[in-house]
Amino acid sequence: MQSSIYERIGGGPSVSAAVDLFYQKVWTDPALAGYFDDVDRNRLKAHQRAFLSAALGASERYEGRGMREAHAGLGVTDAAFDKVVTHLAATLAELGVDEATIGEIAGALAPLKADIVQPAPAPLTEARGLRRLLRMPRLKRPA
Repeated sequence: MQSSIYERIGGGPSVSAAVDLFYQKVWTDPALAGYFDDVDRNRLKAHQRAFLSAALGASERYEGRGMREAHAGLGVTDAAFDKVVTHLAATLAELGVDEATIGEIAGALAPLKADIVQPAPAPLTEARGLRRLLRMPRLKRPA
């Protein structure tokens, strides 16, 4: 029986080290840091460890929210998603994970992009858009 990616990279301790280093990179990236304002970072790291462990073949099941629900309303862009993937690949390489395994991990996580990236909202015309946003009634002009 072939071992899982989780086992091949060293199991829980390796996933934990990867998550710690990964978030050091992400949280110091000016293009990504704003996504994590007002986030309980320890809780986020715990969720990420559990998610990655399950995604890479650990026997434990991931019990957290689905990717679509977890990222709803955050406005994650294609560019932000791609930066996160770049940081993850760099983290894994820095920790000694071979290129083929990094490719396998990227392949396992790539389908999640559709649930994480959200389309940009349609632009609003100035006056009409502001009224809608503020839910203000249209003012009547004096006669």
